[in-house]
Amino acid sequence: MRSATITRKTAETDISVEITLDGSGRYDNRTGVGFFDHMLDQLARHSLIDMVVRCSGDLHIDDHHTVEDVGIALGQALAQALGDKRGIRRYGACLLPMDDALVRAALDLSGRPYLVWNVTLPTAKIGTFDTELVREFFQALSTHGGITLNVEALHGLNSHHIAEAAFKAVARALREAVESDPRKSDAIPSTKGSL
Repeated sequence: MRSATITRKTAETDISVEITLDGSGRYDNRTGVGFFDHMLDQLARHSLIDMVVRCSGDLHIDDHHTVEDVGIALGQALAQALGDKRGIRRYGACLLPMDDALVRAALDLSGRPYLVWNVTLPTAKIGTFDTELVREFFQALSTHGGITLNVEALHGLNSHHIAEAAFKAVARALREAVESDPRKSDAIPSTKGSL
């Protein structure tokens, strides 16, 4: 079973992340940041990766450390669960509409982290959540998961819709990339022989 558990404890956050790649999208995410939990739920549900996240963070300062550090731990869990990446499809992409928003995500589980973020969120906050933290999460996920990730908002008027479409689009791309390739289930998906 392709799964991983990561714990991360710093002076700013205390985190545990459990994932199962071959899941059904079950989730139980509790970070103390309501909107972020909602986004993590979307990530699990639409990737079909079972996910349990617990985080106790320094929310009396702001949400930044919680969001970024969960991205770090989740990226580490993905990398661990994928192992040598033998038999995976490796690439995934999704063009996802949500009301006024249209977001495209494409990714490569290359082991070479790089984030291209062409997303403008028109408001500084969604409720009490700082919208700049959406990018911070994906930067941490990409870096610590070894993911080349491109996210682009092609249209959108509402920050909540754009952010949620981004999480869902990345989830659907991730679902495709981590799936087993039935034509090459025993091979590393690279001419180099390793990822």
